[in-house]
Amino acid sequence: MKTTYYHALVAIALSLFIFSCTGDEPEPLPQDNENPTSETPTDDTPSDDTPTDDDTPPTVPPETAGTVEVLNSDLLYDGYVLINDAGNDRVYLMDKKSAILHEWDLPTGIGNDVELLPDGRLVGIMKAEDPKIEYGGQGGKLQFVSPDSTVEWNFDYSTEEYITHHDVELLPNGNVITIVWEKKTMAEAELAGSSLGIDVFPEAIIEIDSTTDEIVWEWHAWDHLVQEHDNTKENFGTIADNPQLINLNYVLDKEGDIMHANGIEYDEINDLIYLSVNFYHEVWVIDHSTTVEEAASHSGGNLGKGGDLIYRFGNPTAYNNPIGERLFRNNHHPLLLDGVDLGKISIFTNGNGATPEQSTVYEFLLPSPLALSPNTDNEPEIAWSFTNPDLYSPKVSGSVRLPNGNRLITEGDFGVWEVTESGEVVWKFWSQGFFWRAYHYAKDDPAVMALGL
Repeated sequence: MKTTYYHALVAIALSLFIFSCTGDEPEPLPQDNENPTSETPTDDTPSDDTPTDDDTPPTVPPETAGTVEVLNSDLLYDGYVLINDAGNDRVYLMDKKSAILHEWDLPTGIGNDVELLPDGRLVGIMKAEDPKIEYGGQGGKLQFVSPDSTVEWNFDYSTEEYITHHDVELLPNGNVITIVWEKKTMAEAELAGSSLGIDVFPEAIIEIDSTTDEIVWEWHAWDHLVQEHDNTKENFGTIADNPQLINLNYVLDKEGDIMHANGIEYDEINDLIYLSVNFYHEVWVIDHSTTVEEAASHSGGNLGKGGDLIYRFGNPTAYNNPIGERLFRNNHHPLLLDGVDLGKISIFTNGNGATPEQSTVYEFLLPSPLALSPNTDNEPEIAWSFTNPDLYSPKVSGSVRLPNGNRLITEGDFGVWEVTESGEVVWKFWSQGFFWRAYHYAKDDPAVMALGL
């Protein structure tokens, strides 16, 4: 009986042992990290060279660029945003949660504008290593930069006599246009009727063939001046009677930076250039169809005006026009709209010196054809505008239209807003930076696809 009972116990124990080996493995007991259990390797034990689940690197969450506030997710456009942070010399693409999806290494820093092209490259204006002209926004380099930050093309244009600055635009033919400060000595300035008695740095525009580095077209504000200061000079004339010319002595307190253009836009349909001129509080329109010789004259080109201003708006007092409302108090980012909004242009006016001091985004319906006449209201019709007591940046900034009709507004010393057509604020991003502009890209945009996102 005892033997039978003993055999029964053995049978039960054996059954339990077999069952435990064929079922789910029990959870391992916690190990004391300071006293790890030693095991003798077997054929089934991974060696140090064999990857295991424990060797898989942990998923690192993307870096966030700043703080986001979503005020109405139903009306938010779910795309990506390219941030130009001039304060920290950073350019990165982020989502609407501010997660950085791609960032470029730009060793010399940005001279403000950098845009993402459909092939995933950047086109941008970068800072020269040793600039001799150092007004705010100076650049000196134009570059194409690949997604891996390799510089594919570099064009240096920085000496004691000139420097590129602020903005760059890629033309449909592959050429690049940009803005230039060019030095005029005190003697040259006085010969042109300047009243300042110092060296001055007026604006020019150059177009570069990026395959040959040749400057193939240029325009100089210096060729299109009028002044009432010195009647012995050839460009002496009545400013109000010559709105197509630039009043040389309009700006008298900027230490030689007498115009400070800061934004350039190209009209492919009409072959025109729109130039934001900050210290004149205006946008100037120039005929790009001219030859270099015509651009230096007062005739020629598709519109027969040579390099004279075809149109200007924002501040009629800049050419002594008593008719028309001044809307701009410093301005940035002229942007021509397309699609159903073809014929409109947007602009960010900073609002310095206004009461109250706050910024405004305008969209204008441009006259067709463009016309500029003395003693006439030449200002365009306001098609849309947005302002807010909290929207104010004295410098930089801009606005772009989103596919759903929202506007992405850069407030330079704060961050970015998204507002609807009706003016509802639906999203904000802010961070410690100085934001030149923000550009939007759809998630299926070819530029985004080219980055592998």
